[in-house]
Amino acid sequence: MSPRSGTPTPETRLLNKFPSPDLSGKVAVFQSLHFTSRHGALLILTVLSLQILLFLSTRSIAARLFDFRRPSVAVAPAPATEVSCDSGLIYVYEIPPKFNKELINDCSGLNPWISRCGAISNGGFGPPAAAADLARIVPDSLLNSWFSTDQFTAELIFHRRLLAHRCRTLNPYAASAFYIPFYAGLAVGKHLWSSTSTSEERDSTCADLLRWMDSQFPWRKSGGWDHFITLGRITWDFRRSNDRDWGGSFLYMQGMANVTRLLIERNPWDEHDVGIPYPIGFHPRSAAEVRAWQAFVKNRPRSTLISFAGAARVSVKDDFRGLLLSECAGAGSACRAVDCSEGRCGNRSAETLSLFLDSVFCLQPRGDSFTRRSMFDCMVAGAIPVIFWRRSAYEQYTWYLSAEEEEAGEWSVFIDRREVRSGAVSVRGLLDGIGEEKVRKMRERVVSLIPKLVYAGAERGLDEGMEDAFEVAVQGVLRRFQGKRYRR
Repeated sequence: MSPRSGTPTPETRLLNKFPSPDLSGKVAVFQSLHFTSRHGALLILTVLSLQILLFLSTRSIAARLFDFRRPSVAVAPAPATEVSCDSGLIYVYEIPPKFNKELINDCSGLNPWISRCGAISNGGFGPPAAAADLARIVPDSLLNSWFSTDQFTAELIFHRRLLAHRCRTLNPYAASAFYIPFYAGLAVGKHLWSSTSTSEERDSTCADLLRWMDSQFPWRKSGGWDHFITLGRITWDFRRSNDRDWGGSFLYMQGMANVTRLLIERNPWDEHDVGIPYPIGFHPRSAAEVRAWQAFVKNRPRSTLISFAGAARVSVKDDFRGLLLSECAGAGSACRAVDCSEGRCGNRSAETLSLFLDSVFCLQPRGDSFTRRSMFDCMVAGAIPVIFWRRSAYEQYTWYLSAEEEEAGEWSVFIDRREVRSGAVSVRGLLDGIGEEKVRKMRERVVSLIPKLVYAGAERGLDEGMEDAFEVAVQGVLRRFQGKRYRR
């Protein structure tokens, strides 16, 4: 920032406190003191050197005081055991409160039937799970790490964790990734079941957010390609193509064309959608707690071959869930089911967790959409998921679960639903035919994946360099943006 003409510079004002010496006067002084010419020369050089050093130091001070181009960088240092920030730093926008905080404050109005205040409490974890519900189901030492977590709260969880992330910077000029902490799932979700909400009402908050983003320099500079957001609902809730259809149209708005979106269910044909695990009730506070849980589920005896938690869709013609329930009923003690109709399973995990802990395999047909939270409940309990639609897992969570056929067969079983419908394949017969050694290896593989499928309970994440679902997503985003910069 240049000073006005005729105005003394900061350096000049500082240096006027130390006027330059009169060298001719110094010679007279030298003579009166009987100094030799050699001593006089040394003294002159010393004084001049001190002036030069003072001049340079004041320039440095002034430069720091008057450089308004960039704010200082604030980055939490990474412990040696954690992943470094070599892939870049993250800037979290401080957006107007109407886009997040006010939605939280209006928690009782987010659903037309029940309050959502409990579901979105504790930064998205929900209320602590009742000890009475989980007593004798999980180890006592891990009870405090279980919550009644709602499946649609990922955007709250990510926002809270990013504010405390070691690679967060307060300097937008130093950032290589920009996070938009907009709770779009809450904003759109409050209108999904309303019979009176218009398409404009469903889209108004999202449109306002994009108008605000247009005023931000990093957004205008990149067009959003280095920005990312977490959407707490499935992608289809944001892809309304005409006014009479379901949901909002946030992802079809022009401003969202380049933004990376983290979703619990992605559109397999949109490269900007990234699938992340559904939030479930287990939020370990350390790597030691994860290992304790892994040992618990790995060594647990499994008395049931097959399990299914869900409900039939009586209004759906040729409902596949109903077919699985019929086959399960015919399998006797080899198969157990929990009826989740009328929301009986909800966010309370005791009954379903107990079911999966006792099971070798868990059936995972598609839910209301192609994915289900139940698959993650199942795997964290150490059971092997049985998949019937490739879009339910293999085309969804590629940052977390191997999708190639051979590798996917290490942690899951795929059965084509059409062969089950036709009677060509019996689910029980196929699973019965998998040898004990193969089952053991598959279960070990499932258990090894658990850290990446849960969201840590500590804001710093899991220690000892162990990555949870959040950290996998963040590092994946940073690598993605790093790759884009190299290609540009």
